[in-house]
Amino acid sequence: MRKVRLRHTGRFIQTFIYLGKLFRMFLFQNDWKVLPMSAVIAGLVSFAVGKNIFVTMEGTLMGTFALACICVWNGFFNSIQMICRERAIVKREHRSGMHISSYVAAHMIYQALLCLAQVVITINVCIFMKVKMPSESLFTAWPLVDIGITLFLITYAADMLALLISSFARTTTTAMTIMPFMLIVQLLFSGSFFNLPEQAMPFTNITVTKWGLTALCAQGNYNSLPMVSVWNNALKMKDYEVEGEKPLLEAFKMIEENDQRDAILKESGSLNQNPDFNFDRGVVVKCWIWLIIWTIIYAALAAIILEFIDMDKR
Repeated sequence: MRKVRLRHTGRFIQTFIYLGKLFRMFLFQNDWKVLPMSAVIAGLVSFAVGKNIFVTMEGTLMGTFALACICVWNGFFNSIQMICRERAIVKREHRSGMHISSYVAAHMIYQALLCLAQVVITINVCIFMKVKMPSESLFTAWPLVDIGITLFLITYAADMLALLISSFARTTTTAMTIMPFMLIVQLLFSGSFFNLPEQAMPFTNITVTKWGLTALCAQGNYNSLPMVSVWNNALKMKDYEVEGEKPLLEAFKMIEENDQRDAILKESGSLNQNPDFNFDRGVVVKCWIWLIIWTIIYAALAAIILEFIDMDKR
């Protein structure tokens, strides 16, 4: 009997074959829905916290935290079900000669383009909602490009983390069950937004939100902004009476009449600066490097796990 030699397609060609498959799924399996969903989320967040972002310290911290959450949410939803929903197909095709490296590379290219589209949508929605963006940049001539790079790296790192979860989850139900827990971890251990015990601070280094929030605050020149919480809280006591008089109200009137309010807010901000948020290239580059490192780690672990998919008896 004549033997037939099977010739498997190389890794490079396989990457583009699976990339084409992913784009067909984008069009015909409603994967495109993540794009309008990202616009809706960006609109809601801009409406809720967009007024004071990059305007005051408090508003910037809350707003950048919200932006980081948008990116993490988008990244998670992009790929949390991508692999587990076709696990049987992946196993069969791997036994037929599919290279896992090509399969993961195709996902990485596809997800990168998807994340880029979501970042463009998010920035445009923020502009449409009149969110004030930074006027200074550290790397390019366009501050929005600098901000866009950070948003992309946050989204892409979260995307690869979700891809890792999808690579070992038994079913789509399992993946969607794990996702809320991972979201809570990302939000809780963001590093600066919540006051965590000192023992918990090292865990913030493994989250995407910590590096994303830090980079955004630095790019927004957080330390140059005024702090308004002290003033606003003191203003609530303006009607406090002492022997029938309102000394605080008189003091506030005097400050306003002498145009000293902005100077006081600025001084309040200078006393509450955070060196982690310095308007410095080194701070942002460090955050970018950590986001890239975690992205590579997540993608590599996903590939390693899928290499053993033939041993999976599920």
